[in-house]
Amino acid sequence: MAKEISRRDIIRGSAAAVVGLTMGKVGAAVPQPQPETPKIDKLKFGIIGCGGKGWSGMQAAAEFGEITALCDVDAQNRTKAMLEHPRATSFDDYRVMLESMRGKINAVVISIPDHHHAIASATAMKMGLHTYCEKPLTRTIWEARQIARIAREKGVATQMGNQSTASTPMRKTAALIRSGAFGHAKEVHLWTDRAKGWWKQGVERPAPSKAPKVLDWDIWLGPRPDRPYADGYHPFSWRGWWDFGTGSLGDMGCHIFNMAFMALDLRDPLTVQAETSGHNKDSYPEWSHVHYEFGERNGRPPVTVHWHDGGKRPDASLAPGFEFGGNGSIVVCEKATIYSPDESNTQFFIVGGGKMPDIEVDESPGHMAEFARAAMGGKPAVSNFPGYAGPLAETVLLGNLAIWANGPKLEWDAKHMKVKGTDEFDSLIHPAFKPGWSL
Repeated sequence: MAKEISRRDIIRGSAAAVVGLTMGKVGAAVPQPQPETPKIDKLKFGIIGCGGKGWSGMQAAAEFGEITALCDVDAQNRTKAMLEHPRATSFDDYRVMLESMRGKINAVVISIPDHHHAIASATAMKMGLHTYCEKPLTRTIWEARQIARIAREKGVATQMGNQSTASTPMRKTAALIRSGAFGHAKEVHLWTDRAKGWWKQGVERPAPSKAPKVLDWDIWLGPRPDRPYADGYHPFSWRGWWDFGTGSLGDMGCHIFNMAFMALDLRDPLTVQAETSGHNKDSYPEWSHVHYEFGERNGRPPVTVHWHDGGKRPDASLAPGFEFGGNGSIVVCEKATIYSPDESNTQFFIVGGGKMPDIEVDESPGHMAEFARAAMGGKPAVSNFPGYAGPLAETVLLGNLAIWANGPKLEWDAKHMKVKGTDEFDSLIHPAFKPGWSL
């Protein structure tokens, strides 16, 4: 049963306000300015994607409003969600849902494969709907830029589902690094165990087979080129295919980059370069190591960032005394090195010992609570599309261009969203869509 929370309750709860990336008091900031969000009295959610992460997103949304519409291309997922929310209207195509539910919903939660994120988000926002979308926000850089622009123009509340942005330890650590408490940051190391043990990458396409009767394969493909159904794409392993997902980097980057991005404003890299296991440009490589170079920004000196995936890890000498797990991050500063042991951004340690200094930050009321508060006329969520999530997604996704190239150093023109001196990556940056699917 939905928790009845009024607009006044959520606004009043915003004493735990948001942290963003413009400098104010030491270590604190606010998201970039956006048009004022009109105030509403009750959230009525449309849920786009009801299985897996969509199920938990639906349950979280139900704490702050009414689940009014449900959409999933898989009838099994739809049926399970309908049993949970029997008063909701159900659909298998989010385009139909959004059109049919005009005036009946005022917010959406989107948890579907990456190749649908941008179209679903853009369609919803153009209808004036407050929009929550799972990471990595979009499949491509151009889509991320457009989604941020539409959100800004429409003045709707937005949030990407990188839940650890609400973590107080992460906000405090980012604020300490940003304040200069550890001296200037020199390099960042980030890693994940994806895809090994989670889904396959660096493989040939599976043999075609008959799609399950419960799945509408044509809608699932949506804007991407036609291909036969095969076991493994749905419901999870689409992440390893260039046409549908964003690989290990896209899947985990918006979590593992998050603290360093908040601390160091890691936008608009100058260059990016990757070494990989090799790939067929259909399935992502089994592993990769991506090297980003960032120039000076707003007084922050240049900094390098290393991303490792597929089970690769940085040199253990960077954090002696710690045993690196499957995911983690290290920020090497002049006076201290900061280590985090996982992707949840809830634990941070000073390498060599020592107590983490305290610093005052605005604490989150909770990730979905931030979105609900913003949708009901309160402050923007930290991970809003224009001020935070869009730029973070662009940085993460740029690494996939280097992974595609597998070797050459790419110079990046962020203003024009272009790899300098070549057209090779244009279709990866700005995708073409099939008729009937567009932003």
